[in-house]
Amino acid sequence: RTTMDPHSSAQDVHRCDLCETALVHSYCDFCHVNLCKPCVGDHISDGYDKHKIVPFQERRSTLIYPKCEMHPHRICEFQCKDCNNIFVCSSCMASEQHKGHNFVEVTEIYKTMKDNIKKDTKELENHISPTYEEIALDLENELANLDGGYEKLTTTISKQGEQWHREIDIVINKMKTEINEIKVKHRDVLKKHLNEIKQAQSLIKQTIQALRKIEKSTEVTSTIEYSSKVREFRKLPPKVKVTMPTFIPKPIDREKLYSLFGQITPLSTATEENVMSPNQPNTSVRELLDEPELVATIQTGYEKVRSVTCLNDGSIWTSGRTNDIKCFNSKGSLLQTIKTKSEEWPNDITVDSDGNLLYSDWADRTVNIVKNGQTEVLIRLQGWMPNSLCVTSTGDLLVTIFSADGTQSKLVRYSGSTEKQTIQFDDKGKPLYSGNGNVKYITENRNNDICVADSEAGAVVVVNQDGKLRWRNTGHPSVTKNKPFKPIGITTDKQCRILTTDSDNHCIHILDQNGQFLRYIDNCDLKNPYGLCVDNNDNLFVCEYYKGNVKKIKSLK
Repeated sequence: RTTMDPHSSAQDVHRCDLCETALVHSYCDFCHVNLCKPCVGDHISDGYDKHKIVPFQERRSTLIYPKCEMHPHRICEFQCKDCNNIFVCSSCMASEQHKGHNFVEVTEIYKTMKDNIKKDTKELENHISPTYEEIALDLENELANLDGGYEKLTTTISKQGEQWHREIDIVINKMKTEINEIKVKHRDVLKKHLNEIKQAQSLIKQTIQALRKIEKSTEVTSTIEYSSKVREFRKLPPKVKVTMPTFIPKPIDREKLYSLFGQITPLSTATEENVMSPNQPNTSVRELLDEPELVATIQTGYEKVRSVTCLNDGSIWTSGRTNDIKCFNSKGSLLQTIKTKSEEWPNDITVDSDGNLLYSDWADRTVNIVKNGQTEVLIRLQGWMPNSLCVTSTGDLLVTIFSADGTQSKLVRYSGSTEKQTIQFDDKGKPLYSGNGNVKYITENRNNDICVADSEAGAVVVVNQDGKLRWRNTGHPSVTKNKPFKPIGITTDKQCRILTTDSDNHCIHILDQNGQFLRYIDNCDLKNPYGLCVDNNDNLFVCEYYKGNVKKIKSLK
C-alpha cells in the first residue's frame, strides 16, 4: 500500500522502472532505479555485489565514492591534505608515500559542500535570479518608455517655445502701444500748429477784405488813419519739425539665443558598482515624478519657520524664529517642545544616528545636543558663530561657521567636540564661501560630497570629502523665474540628487551629483520655501518661511 500526498496529482505517483506498472517501493542507490517489491529480487539476481537497495524515501542517500587510481578494487573515502587534497583509499593511507600525512574524511567535505550548494541554490533562486529578472524588467520598461520620455522632452521644448512666443508677442504689443501713443502726441503737435496757422490765415483774410474796402472808398479819414499790418504778417510763424520715431532692430545672436532658450544636458552613461549582499534585495533607482504630489501640510505654529529635520520613525523636528524647537508626528500632531538654553532662536537643527536632537545657538556661540530631555553643550566657539549643521554617514558633525565680525565663513568637521577638518579656501587660496553671517545650509551627499547652499553668493558649492572644490551651480536660466537665484535650504536623496530651495522664485531646484540641472519643483503651491529634508522613504519635507507650514511632498515614483 502506498501513502500519497493529498496535494499530489496522478502524474506525481512513482512506478517501478522494471515492470512499469506496480507502485515503487524501493530504490537501488547504485544503479538509480525505482523498484517494486517483486522486482527487487530480479534486480539483484545478476550477482553484482555493488547493488544498494534502500527504501524509496531514502533514495540517493548512499554516497558514491571515487575509485582509487592506485588500488582499483578500493574506494577513496579520504583526502590527503598534504598532497593537494587528492582522493586516497585505506591502502594509500598505509603506504610509504603518505606516511605522516594529514587526512580528512570525504563525508565531512561532502556535507560542507552540500550545505554550501544548498545555500548557493537558495540565494540564486530567492535573491539573485529575481534581482536579474527585476533589472531586465526595468531595462525593458526603460526601452518601452523611451519614446514617451523623449516626447516629453520635445513637448517641454515646445512649451518653452510657446512661452517665448507669448513673451515676444507681449514685447511686440508693448512697442506697438508705445508707437500709437507717440503717434497721438505727434498728431496733437501738428494739429496745434495747424490751428495757429489757420488763425493767422483768418486774420490775413480779414485784413485783405478791409484794405479792399478802403481802396474803393473815397473817404479821407479812413485812408489817412490806415496802419499797415504787413510787417506783422511778414514775420512768419516758426516751422514745427516733428521727427517720426524709428525702430532700430538689434541683430539676432543665434548662439546667445540658444543658450538663453535653455540647455540640453548631454547623454550620461555611467556604470556603477552594483553588488547585492546575501539575503538583501537589490533596490532600483527611483525616477522623478512628472508632477510632484503634495501629501500633507503640517501647521507648525511658527510665524516664520526655518529648519526641518527627519527622524527614522517618520516624525520631524522643526524650528523658527522663536526659542522653541517642536517635534511633530507624520499626521501633524505636536509630540514634544524643547526650549533653547539661551532663550534665543536656533540657527539650525539636525539629529544624530541615535535620534538625538542637535541645534546651533548663535547667541551663546554653541552647538548643543539634547539627550533624554537634557541639553548639553557639545561645542563652544571662540571668535566664531555656528550657523548650519549636518551629521555625516560616519557620525561626524559638519558645521558652517562665520567670524564674529561677519567677514569670513568656513566649514568645520567635528568628531564629538574635537575639530578634525577645516574647509575654507580653494586651491588658488580664494574663499569657497561668501564672507558673511547669512544662512549657509549644509548636507552630505551619499558619495561623501559636502554641499553648501550659499545664498549671498547665489550658488550651490560642492566639495569632496577632502575639501577640494568639485563644482558650483549658480542657477538655471528661466523666462518665468526672474528673480536672482539665492539658494537657502539643501538636502539630497538616495540617488545622490541634490535639492535646494529658491525662496524668492517659490521653487526647488533638483541637480544631479555633478551639478547638472534636472528639473524644478514649482507646483504644490509652494511659497517662499526655506529649509528642507528627505526621510528614509525619499519623502520631501519643505518649510514655507512666511506661512509657518511644513509641506510633505512625494517627488519620486
